[in-house]
Amino acid sequence: MNSAALLIHVTGQDRPGVTHALAAVLARHGARVLDIGQAVIHDALALGILVELTGALRASPLMTDLLLEAHRLGVQVRFTEVAASHYEEWVRQQAKRRYLVTALGRSLEAGHLSQIAGILLRAGLNIDRIDRLSARTPLALPPEPRACVEFTASAASPGGEPDEHALRTALAEMAGEGGIDVAFQHDSVWRRHRRLVAFDMDSTLIQGEVIDELAAEAGAGEQVRRITEAAMRGELDFRKAFRERVALLRGLPESALQRVVERIPLTDGAERLARTLRRLGYKTAILSGGFTFFGRVLQERLGIDYLHANTLVVRDGVVTGEVAEPIVDGAAKAELLRRIAAREGWHLEQCIAVGDGANDLPMLRIAGLGIAFRAKPAVRAGARQALTHSGLDGILYLLGLRDRETGFESA
Repeated sequence: MNSAALLIHVTGQDRPGVTHALAAVLARHGARVLDIGQAVIHDALALGILVELTGALRASPLMTDLLLEAHRLGVQVRFTEVAASHYEEWVRQQAKRRYLVTALGRSLEAGHLSQIAGILLRAGLNIDRIDRLSARTPLALPPEPRACVEFTASAASPGGEPDEHALRTALAEMAGEGGIDVAFQHDSVWRRHRRLVAFDMDSTLIQGEVIDELAAEAGAGEQVRRITEAAMRGELDFRKAFRERVALLRGLPESALQRVVERIPLTDGAERLARTLRRLGYKTAILSGGFTFFGRVLQERLGIDYLHANTLVVRDGVVTGEVAEPIVDGAAKAELLRRIAAREGWHLEQCIAVGDGANDLPMLRIAGLGIAFRAKPAVRAGARQALTHSGLDGILYLLGLRDRETGFESA
């Protein structure tokens, strides 16, 4: 490099041909382009071009020609000379770690954006880029709007990596108070190459706990519900609590299983998420402490590739109050996730795990992206990511996918 770089900053109303015309001027003068970036918001153009400022270029009418071309195009252009030392420092910073903060909810207000930006600032991070992932919002809002914005940030100064625990805590507190979801991730190659999504079933893929509904059919609903809630909070040993609950189902007719299948709805967003994941070539799995009879129904309906759950023993058309070994508990879920990843030849960083209960934490912690979905407080605290106010299809935003890429359009 000679002695400096020249930053060409173009603003104005966007129109077809602006970039082509200005690049053509640079080409006529033999300018070497070092960097280029462009953004358009509601036809407002912001275009930046960084070129090497050689002695020959200094002596040429390049800037005059660019000004004349910009005037013809109806845009504004200004020039900033960048010293060689500043440019080289900028080049060295390209290896610095980058972070992604995804904010999503029914709506995002200016206050939400201000708070997120403030938290990043206090953590020593600079916002490099902001992208809207959700569809454009009409002025007449649809009945159920959705909004998602993704921030890309990096350390504002060399070596100024943030205290990630403190940053995650601050974002989680802000999200809880603001009624939105906020995820914090590393912008890494793994994030762009996820391959498997493993779901818990009860209270994750479906709205409710199958064992509680079976207990209601058996007349032991309240007793089982109390045990389930304590187990999901992590207050009881899962295996012991599970056997205790299943024992209370003894004598239940097999026909009750179908009645439960028919009345428990899918979680909102589950079908859209599964459909999109299939289209994009992801593998999916149900790793559940629930029952296979319901899991098989979901597997067929949603096109799930792997199913591992517990088998409720039924003899002569009656539930025996027993469950077949092996029991799928928290440790088993984590091990099954490892096995599926190994079978497919994937790194655990390429895996996503989603669940709501304490028995999901082992798999949430080993997955590259572990998501506590509408989870108990202890589970949210133990997972790196949490979705509380969004449907299951909010996971698509955490993958960096835009609504226009997944077939969702605002009404």
